[in-house]
Amino acid sequence: MPPFPALYQINTRVVLNELAQTLGRPATLDDLTDAMLDGLASLGFDWIWFLGVWQTGPAGRAVARALTDWQREYLRVLPDLTDDDICGSPFAVEAYATSSDFGGDAALARLRQRLRKRGLALMLDFVPNHTAIDHPWVALHPEYYIAATDDDIAREPYNYIRLRSRSGPRVFAYGRDPYFAGWPDTLQLNYRSHALRQAMIDELQSIAARCDGVRCDMAMLLLPEVIERTWGDKSLPSDGTLAIDAPFWPEAIAKVRSVAPDFTCMAEVYWDLEWTLQQQGFDFTYDKRLYDRLQAQDASGVRGHFHADPEFQRRLARFLENHDEPRGALAFSPEVYKAAAVVTYFVPGLRFFHEGQFDGRRTRVPMQVCRRPVEAVDGELQQFYDRLLRAVRQPAFREGAWGLVGCRAAWDGNPTWERFIAGLWTGADNELELVAINYGPTRGQCYVGGLPRELWGRRCLLRDRLSPAQYEREGTDLCHRGLYLDLPPWGFHVFEIEVR
Repeated sequence: MPPFPALYQINTRVVLNELAQTLGRPATLDDLTDAMLDGLASLGFDWIWFLGVWQTGPAGRAVARALTDWQREYLRVLPDLTDDDICGSPFAVEAYATSSDFGGDAALARLRQRLRKRGLALMLDFVPNHTAIDHPWVALHPEYYIAATDDDIAREPYNYIRLRSRSGPRVFAYGRDPYFAGWPDTLQLNYRSHALRQAMIDELQSIAARCDGVRCDMAMLLLPEVIERTWGDKSLPSDGTLAIDAPFWPEAIAKVRSVAPDFTCMAEVYWDLEWTLQQQGFDFTYDKRLYDRLQAQDASGVRGHFHADPEFQRRLARFLENHDEPRGALAFSPEVYKAAAVVTYFVPGLRFFHEGQFDGRRTRVPMQVCRRPVEAVDGELQQFYDRLLRAVRQPAFREGAWGLVGCRAAWDGNPTWERFIAGLWTGADNELELVAINYGPTRGQCYVGGLPRELWGRRCLLRDRLSPAQYEREGTDLCHRGLYLDLPPWGFHVFEIEVR
């Protein structure tokens, strides 16, 4: 695996549903074609994340079909919605077993082998914060969950539910984070319980036997300080055992890697807790901060973001969309979107792409449905991504050294240089790649400095990997004054620098 790998996220249920329409029968993981897998390998991906392969239950589907607010969202996306389209959230997991609808664990094992033959690693979901409301533990191990009272359910019926367990009727808390009401198709696990922690480590180890890595849903919700803020005394174990206040992730990740040393963990994380989770053992953490700054068109904030510790940056997962965010083609105007993509995918970190992103899909599909509308392909965006993916496959971008380089005013009184973001990549064989973006709404000019002294006295050919543009420049001038750039609004270059 290169230091800066590329990941492709697939909504498994939607893709298999579309494949079933073509086949005229239900589709399983075995029906994913070799041509599809070959295509993903040829695009330079290292990881394929198949979202939503685990078994979900009838209770989750019933909740998803019953809630009026949720149905309004489904109908916005699918005006011809039917009950068969509503399959329930893949994050309301009933069991960490591959869905029987997808061919079960045997089909997953065959898919993993097919991916491995193509040099692709398999990533799956781990949903640590909660289970489905019909998970077997509800009946067998109610002590694994946050305990609640009749007063709680009377005061906040949207956050609690009464269910039957082996000890009789009991009030359970819905899974939630501290800022929103509960998710009514899930129940909150209690990480201050030693028994629950061991059970979840066992689950994670069982997952590690079937894939190469996991994306951990809402991973920061398991931090002790977040548990305390969300649940307080309710998180005291209901069986009277001593509460555990140590972080869960260092123990869990260490135990998983004791049996699967190369297992990779990626955290969905927000609230500026990325560094905390990296320190607790995660290989990669979401970089939502960069996404937000790009969407806000905050060039200085983006540039400041890249001054962070290099090791921290190496372990950030950079994205422009995923199943939780609006589609990039909708969230950004076309010219801003391309500039944001160049910023996102030509810096260190894991490069995270979403199925449908390259075609310009604009509809974010609710997680509770398994069908999406037909959308026209954006041919221009498709061609842009084809060029971008070819470029980021170059060894310097996957394995090289990167550094932010300085920009300065092209002339006195011209402030447009402040919107430029530029970085230099150096490959193992001294390949040089310069990436520069005018991340602003007006034309801008600057001098890009920080180019290596090895260019002194040499002729340099700068070839743009994303356009036909190329320029010859004197290396001495590049080292002395810098590279002069005059770019349109949201303009960019990804220059291969050939030294002659």
